[in-house]
Amino acid sequence: MTALMKTVLVRQVGGPEALEYVDVPRPDPGPHDVVIRAEAFGVGQPDVLIRRGVYKWMPPLPVNPGNDVAGIVHAVGSEVSGIATGRKVLLSARDLAQRGGCYSEFVAAPADAVHLLADSVDLQEAVCLANYQVAWALLHQCASTQRPDSALVIGAAGGVGTALVQLGKLAGMTVIGTVSSEEKAEFARRNGADHVIHYRNEDVIARTRELTQGRGVGLVLDHVGGPDFVGYIRALGKWGTLVSYNAFAGLPQENLVAAMRDHLDTCPAVRCFSFHIYDHDREGRRALMREVIGALERCAIRPAISARLKLAEVRKAHSLLEQGSALGKIVMTP
Repeated sequence: MTALMKTVLVRQVGGPEALEYVDVPRPDPGPHDVVIRAEAFGVGQPDVLIRRGVYKWMPPLPVNPGNDVAGIVHAVGSEVSGIATGRKVLLSARDLAQRGGCYSEFVAAPADAVHLLADSVDLQEAVCLANYQVAWALLHQCASTQRPDSALVIGAAGGVGTALVQLGKLAGMTVIGTVSSEEKAEFARRNGADHVIHYRNEDVIARTRELTQGRGVGLVLDHVGGPDFVGYIRALGKWGTLVSYNAFAGLPQENLVAAMRDHLDTCPAVRCFSFHIYDHDREGRRALMREVIGALERCAIRPAISARLKLAEVRKAHSLLEQGSALGKIVMTP
């Protein structure tokens, strides 16, 4: 009799109601595969984009939209060596042939795609590390010159924002974060932010320059875009870099080059970043993950988990994420 497991499928794209919690056959490992017994699932924006059918790297329907899972090796293929059953592992769909596939009680994957974890690692914290992988690249790969000593993080209480604050402090940077409420301000401070700016009632640029004694910051990291983006050039110090790693509010209308030339005294740089630059750089991508796994194993970072739900509550998890009120990562368990 075929063993069954619970999984999540999207047969027709749409809202959270498109997420179906169903029974499917449990996978067996191929010769070069491992099967992971899932203990924790990360819920992230790529999952939502897949569910809506608007992801640029959309897999074919029907699709399991999950992109991050942590668990225990349940079975190994006949040609696999160096990984034993019972080992804690992390899997990101970034290391698979296509995105998605991780919202299942058991997940089969190539053995060389998983990341090995120490026994001491909390798997619910480990499944949050995709945000830290992005944050590590933003902090350490995006600056135009030498390593910056300060950063302005737009949205410091969000998923990647929280990772940026923690990793920025780990790198010895002064971290300033923008927030929309006192609750989020306190959350950002608990995660290590040196200063917080309430962007709804404070002038972010003026306050940043005040906090840096007029010098400005080495990095501005913005995922919002829209009409405020170009103005952040004025928050940069000499050789500073303004980084756009998303554009949830759309593209700026202001002349970017003209604004940069208005500040030739600081030689500002602007960079657009997407983690998809690593899609064909497997070693670079996995090196970033090794860095953040090492930081987690040393207890140098502590992922913030805002909600813990069951996989059966996947619709609720996606609704919470889309509300934008979560402080930290939403994690599901079987």
